[in-house]
Amino acid sequence: MCFVLFPVVKAQKVALKTNTLYWMSAGTMNLEAEVGLGQKTSLALSGLYNPWTFRDDKMMHLGALQPEFKYWFCERFEGHFIGIHAHGAQFFGDFWGLSRNNKRYDGYLVGAGISWGYDWILSNHWNLEVECGVGVNHTWYKESECLPCMKASERKTKTFFSPTKLAISFVYLF
Repeated sequence: MCFVLFPVVKAQKVALKTNTLYWMSAGTMNLEAEVGLGQKTSLALSGLYNPWTFRDDKMMHLGALQPEFKYWFCERFEGHFIGIHAHGAQFFGDFWGLSRNNKRYDGYLVGAGISWGYDWILSNHWNLEVECGVGVNHTWYKESECLPCMKASERKTKTFFSPTKLAISFVYLF
């Protein structure tokens, strides 16, 4: 059932979003654009980028893209939705020093997943959205000791199931 808190004169067709959780994780810059395809469907493309190096040479340089198709149970940009997404990333770093084995990683990641989310209407142009997703990932990378100026040398691959999307986003609707 759809509940409308604000009267909508015309349906919004485009949204721009930013995920606050990415900003809180070491200032990872991110933006998502979403366009309505039909009354209950939309297509989104999100990107994120983290170029920062921190104290003691701790870093996780990261660039990623994630396209997603969404089906909205009420109408687009309102209420519950489910999505299917793919993602690709390139990374380099020691994950802010979180690796227990003092290693640095240089590689790529691809994967796909499913998600669920909810979108609250705050005003005619602003929404708040939460979303979580799970899926499968495949990564290939080089691993090396976490020493300055040392190139990664050991090649590895890994396929794993994990969370693939976690977002609390501010949404601006056009």
